[in-house]
Amino acid sequence: MQIVQNVSLLPYNTFGIDMPAAYFAVLDSDSMLSEISDDKRFRGQIHLLGGGSNVLLSKPVEGLVLKNELKGLQVVEEDDAHVWIKVQAGEVWHELVLYAIKNNWAGIENLALIPGTVGAAPIQNIGAYGVEEKETIESVTAWHWNEKTFVNYTNSECRFGYRDSIFKHEMKDNVFISSVTFRLNKQPNFNTSYGVIEQELQKMNVSTLSIKAIADAVIAIRTSKLPNPKQIGNAGSFFKNPTITIDHFELLQTGYPDIPSYPVNNDHVKIPAAWLIEQCGWKGTRRGDAGVHEKQALVLVNYGQAKGSDIWQLSTDILQSVNERFGIMLEREVQVW
Repeated sequence: MQIVQNVSLLPYNTFGIDMPAAYFAVLDSDSMLSEISDDKRFRGQIHLLGGGSNVLLSKPVEGLVLKNELKGLQVVEEDDAHVWIKVQAGEVWHELVLYAIKNNWAGIENLALIPGTVGAAPIQNIGAYGVEEKETIESVTAWHWNEKTFVNYTNSECRFGYRDSIFKHEMKDNVFISSVTFRLNKQPNFNTSYGVIEQELQKMNVSTLSIKAIADAVIAIRTSKLPNPKQIGNAGSFFKNPTITIDHFELLQTGYPDIPSYPVNNDHVKIPAAWLIEQCGWKGTRRGDAGVHEKQALVLVNYGQAKGSDIWQLSTDILQSVNERFGIMLEREVQVW
């Protein structure tokens, strides 16, 4: 295993922030995990990097940055209704979606074009257009740094929530997700009711619904709204959509009759964070090279030379502004190093 010192992380994060890592290594084999666990230099200081699409670098990174390049996919079980596939953590998420569509395996087509790797996806419980990844995950296999062994987590043991899991809490910094096993459907259960998917399908003149058509619609929607990180540095959605009580929502309705919402349960609704941010006048704002995207208020961008601290301060000011106006404290979705 080759460990390199003082490596720039500029090529490895989609925000395009130039920050150094004290130590850096590429992980392309499970056998390397034991060696890293035994290296006393990195106890409690191992930072895992997939596609770098959900991280904001605010300062030099101490310890070891481990770039996940574990590759591979195999069918481990199959019956008349489902197929179980075990996918290594370094595989690109969108490529997995395309692979599933090619084989007519349904369940993750609504999650097309979400950036990042398979191993990072369970941490966030990624979701889009009415679907969350937890609906298809059978189990997650992770390496425990201290116990120096692989641990298998069932779906329920992962404690998935909205953009949340056990890997953001008790298991944060304690384990490394090495693979994920998915259960996909041979007979699709189409989900087109969320957002503007149905409108996009009509625009595409889709007469026969399929998982490929849904994925194509999602790709078209995301491409039209979200900036390409290769052109403008960003990490996708920077904030979570907040959940508030019905009483709070009805109070806000008195002043904002058109406030959008999505039901969560009998007592709570979810409010689009982008709408809240836009109402506060932040959409399209630019401070030097740090800004809020002109087409999607959820997305903070680096127009070139912004520092992580610049983007962090911008996000802090947005949080304060939304809270003062609506009494809602947004949460950051992006990890800050």
